[in-house]
Amino acid sequence: MVHHIVLWNLREDLSEQERKEASLEIKRRLEAVADTVEGVVSLQVVINEMDSSNKDIALISRFEAEEALKAYQVSPAHVEAGGYVRSVTTKRSCFDFKE
Repeated sequence: MVHHIVLWNLREDLSEQERKEASLEIKRRLEAVADTVEGVVSLQVVINEMDSSNKDIALISRFEAEEALKAYQVSPAHVEAGGYVRSVTTKRSCFDFKE
């Protein structure tokens, strides 16, 4: 099992309404990718609602194997979603590990 965790902050120049819309769009786009790639065990996008956090969006996902993670990363749906994510976020952090 491979875990893939990614955290982002939304761009500071976005208005509060734009931040809400971008968060929901990131969630919609990334969660839709899970249905297009074989080997995805789970994939969840969480929008921060707590002041104690220093990141705005989290992607928490699990894959059957490292090959499935690699297939997810290069899949057309993920590449397209990633383009949108990069346009509205900054300060990306990623942590992958095997269980």
